[in-house]
Formats: sequence, C-alpha cells, structure tokens
Amino acid sequence: MVSHAYAARTAPTNVKGARVLVVEARYYEDLSDELLAGAEGALAAAEAVATVVTVPGALEIPAAIAILVEAAARAGQPYDAVVALGCVIRGETGHYDIVAGESARALMDLSVTLRLPLGNGILTVETEAQAQARARVAELNKGGGAAEAALAVLSLKRDASAASVGED
Repeated sequence: MVSHAYAARTAPTNVKGARVLVVEARYYEDLSDELLAGAEGALAAAEAVATVVTVPGALEIPAAIAILVEAAARAGQPYDAVVALGCVIRGETGHYDIVAGESARALMDLSVTLRLPLGNGILTVETEAQAQARARVAELNKGGGAAEAALAVLSLKRDASAASVGED
C-alpha cells in the first residue's frame, strides 16, 4: 500500500503578511473543523493573515470566492491567495459527481483566469472514514496541505514578479 502520510514542509519565506481568503463549506461540521484547523495552522506558521468565510456546501465556494476577491480588490485590499475547504462524500446518487467535478472545475477556472494562487482543500471521497483520515490534522492534514499549496504558488508568483522587474 502506498503511504500518503503528510510531511511538514518549510513555509516559503516571501509570503509573510500575505492576505489569504479561506472559504469553508460547513456541510460536514466535524470535518470542516479539522480542515480549517489544518489550514489556519499552516497559514499561521507562514505568518500569513487569514480571513475565514463560511458557506453551506462545496458548490457555493467558487461563487463566494469570486464575489469576495472582487470586493476586496475594489476596496484596495486584494487577497494574495485563496484556500477552499470542504468535503464531498459519495452517496447513492450522481449528485457527488456533479458537486465534486463542478466545484473543482470552477476553482481551477478562477485560479487561472484571475492568476490567483488557490489551494483546493475540497475532499472528494467514497466514505466518511476516508474523509476523517484526510481531514485530521494529526493524519493527512489536507486543510494544511491546501494552505501550503496556495502559499507555494503565491511564492512562485512573487518570485516571478520580482524577476521580471529586474529584466530589461
């Protein structure tokens, strides 16, 4: 069996003070608590500043991100990165496929279109036991991993911007 154990990594050094929007779906509250704890821990370790917003489910996350990112930019306080947190557990109908696929597609569209570093921490699993293992900070810590992914892309973005400033 392949191990998917979460390994702590060093946070990028050029993300201190970054403004990060965290949008979490609270459909499965116990899982949401773990995902959020992981994300907040990773953001705190990087000395980033988190704003947490709650929505009902995974399908609401992309719209909330689009609305809040635009509002923050208009207010002159843009977010540097975004983290999406939630969980979709397969049920007896095809609803799972729609929610999992459409939320992931919309997040990718937002990230690419807006050039916005975005960590996707929406779990898509078969069972609640799988979700628990992935959400728990002491196990796979996918919330922390999503925050670290967003910060890694933000670091890349900042490095690329700094490099292009020095070019002639």
